[in-house]
Amino acid sequence: MKLSAASDSLRRLGVASAAMLVVVAAGGEGFYVLGHGRWSLTESLYMTVITISTVGFGELADMRDVPYARGLTVALIITGVGAIAYLQANVTALLVEGVIGNALRRNRMRKMVAALKGHIVVAGSGSTGKHVIEELVATRTPFVVIDKNREHLEHISQQLQNGEMLYVHGDATLDHVLLEAGVDRARGVVAALTHDKDNLYVTLSARSLNAGARIVSKVTEDEAAPKMLKAGATSVVSPTMIGGRRMASDLIRPEVNDFLDQMLRDKDKNLRLEEVEVPAGSAFVGRALRDAPIRRETKLLVVAVRDQARAFVYNPEPEYVLQAGATLIVLGDAGGVSRLRALVSAQG
Repeated sequence: MKLSAASDSLRRLGVASAAMLVVVAAGGEGFYVLGHGRWSLTESLYMTVITISTVGFGELADMRDVPYARGLTVALIITGVGAIAYLQANVTALLVEGVIGNALRRNRMRKMVAALKGHIVVAGSGSTGKHVIEELVATRTPFVVIDKNREHLEHISQQLQNGEMLYVHGDATLDHVLLEAGVDRARGVVAALTHDKDNLYVTLSARSLNAGARIVSKVTEDEAAPKMLKAGATSVVSPTMIGGRRMASDLIRPEVNDFLDQMLRDKDKNLRLEEVEVPAGSAFVGRALRDAPIRRETKLLVVAVRDQARAFVYNPEPEYVLQAGATLIVLGDAGGVSRLRALVSAQG
């Protein structure tokens, strides 16, 4: 349930409950005052409750002899029925939005995850995983998050994707949880759990379930890196190593770091360094860069090209001829990258 919807439902339920209490208190006090001690406060409250609930158990003793007592009863019936209806409506709404609504949302989410293919599975949404998710959201990359903390998942979902993030609540080290997240159909897996041993389990399981996926694993201890690679990780990332290098870089080349920071933080432009592969049969195959409509159609800057021999050509010349299997390293926004992928996919 989205936090705003839940808060609104609880607020309305509180108002309805308060209204019911006011009616009961006013009715009980009214009968007690009108009776001038003839009926106890308990009897007065009892009369009020059976009146507004319309059960019809009968009147208080000698009620016909008390002026305005029956008038108060009529008023309580009218106001009480309305208060009860309002309370019941809000209780029902809370149940539908809560228990039933959550069940429907979970079922809808399972169907959406089952329909995914070529997505990214993120195991862990902690301090590292959250930043991975932010980047996937910024680059419009489909993904599924796995975490054992449902409240944390819902919080991140609300914070980053307005409650629409796809996730699986469970232990990412278990095969059936990875399969529920579609790891067998994923193109990539990020193991971002807290402990190296857990990331090792995720890496082993993911590799056994999907031999072709690219698996990137977080490592805390340096000696864990070679074990992770042997377990099937495509690459490993040490947050402490990256943090240390970044601190040194901030001292040596502050302007470069400021440029990169601005590029990543500017939500309006959403600039990124991206890679786009030129498939066989593409209209780009055999064409020079100057003849390919990359700059004109997408506003992207080609920073480098990785050829079939896996060698990088930095700042390629306009005469550079593209071949099938080459990977373009481009700088630009997510929309331009999407357009470029559509262009290179077109058959020549």
